[in-house]
Amino acid sequence: MIFDEAVTSRPLEAIAIAEKEAGNYDCIVAAGGDGTVHEVVNGLMRAGAKAALGVIPLGSGDDFAKLLGTGTTIRKFDVGRIASAGDIRYFANGMDIGFGAHGARNVTRVPRVLTGLGAYLGALALTMVKYPLLKVRVQLDEAPAFELVTAMTAVMNGTTFGGSFRVCPQARPDDGLLDLLMVDAVGRLEILRLVPRIMAGSHAGDPRLRMVRARTLRIDSAEPLLVEADGELAYERANQLKIDLLPGALRVFA
Repeated sequence: MIFDEAVTSRPLEAIAIAEKEAGNYDCIVAAGGDGTVHEVVNGLMRAGAKAALGVIPLGSGDDFAKLLGTGTTIRKFDVGRIASAGDIRYFANGMDIGFGAHGARNVTRVPRVLTGLGAYLGALALTMVKYPLLKVRVQLDEAPAFELVTAMTAVMNGTTFGGSFRVCPQARPDDGLLDLLMVDAVGRLEILRLVPRIMAGSHAGDPRLRMVRARTLRIDSAEPLLVEADGELAYERANQLKIDLLPGALRVFA
């Protein structure tokens, strides 16, 4: 096997590398965590996804890698797309607003001695101290919009985020649908009770949660939203998000 290696030295550099080289290689391999996968996928999408994606999971959570098998066959995966204020971002695994997004920001604030699940639990503890209850307006596909006060709304292509939280355990990355988990405006004690159920993927049917599927989604908010995508902070002050799915847009060694 003949390959070339490129080592990144700064955030977002992998986007530029993947976009530049997508037409020069049959496969571009993301060796890292979900953030690296996120950047490579964004580069491939900007380039028209000529190369296939390969993944060597070396991160703390590796949520996207949980969707993969032996990596010996190529499958076509859907890719999520977010539009906000004229900017486009793509996601391979999922995105969210509220508790999860603030948790993603707090992961960078936990002591470096904590890794893997420990880092995410540390971020969970920090987020419990202060997290917003968001007042948003949501429209799914062509249905009438509705008002929602939410502690967290996650939009998933995959099943898991934060390393161990199976927010949408029935999601499939190749079914042409986004899976949503909308959490009501719950307090800290209720969140603590929900965490083990979400980690186990056994939370379906809980009256404090809404789980739906859609092809498109629009979220409007008077207050700026913090948005994470694939564990990375995509937007820090978004007032409108238009989210859709590009079916089968990414070839993946899975």
